[in-house]
Amino acid sequence: MSDFVLNATKRSDIGKGASRRLRREANMIPAVVYGGKEEAQSLTLNHNQVVRLLEEEAFYSSIITLDVEGATEEVLLKDLQRHPFKPKVLHMDLKRVVRGQEMNANAPLHFINEEDAPGVKEGGVVSHQVTSVEIICMPRNLPEYIEVDMGSIEMGGVVHLSDLTMPEGVRLAAFEQNQDNDASVANIVPPTVSASSDDEATEEAAEDEAPAAEEGGEE
Repeated sequence: MSDFVLNATKRSDIGKGASRRLRREANMIPAVVYGGKEEAQSLTLNHNQVVRLLEEEAFYSSIITLDVEGATEEVLLKDLQRHPFKPKVLHMDLKRVVRGQEMNANAPLHFINEEDAPGVKEGGVVSHQVTSVEIICMPRNLPEYIEVDMGSIEMGGVVHLSDLTMPEGVRLAAFEQNQDNDASVANIVPPTVSASSDDEATEEAAEDEAPAAEEGGEE
């Protein structure tokens, strides 16, 4: 059994109206599980349990035990819809895990040793272009996260997908689709001058020029 257990009940009342009633009246979330040899199944999840689980970063990239009225199966979280401004989850998509078959999953990136990077010591700022990557692996090899070591990156330096050290049995989905898709993951850039600093510099320059102008007016 995985570290995460998600309880669910089967749902036969489907449609937008039914989903709204679930969310408003019962504090429940409509969901669907699909994949494998079984047909897709509409489900109902407890909103409070889902919110608690979503507070754990590992939940997003772990195999989850889905308990549907006593019957269990292994799934991955594939999609999550949130309310645009309320702290509410609107819908979840879950995909079945088939042991012995490769699967696609999202793995979060953990950036380490940023404070030791030469570029940061020179005053540079780390910029993250992506915070997770799509990977392909067997279920047993699914990593909780992938580390990105920034400790040797100079000012102006860039970390690309090809620079990532992948765990054993794990490969990047991006390279399966296009070998040249070596996107940037993170870089270190010089600090930008803030607008307030610019304003202060302009004011100081104006103050320096003011006495000269006044003196010229007295002549």
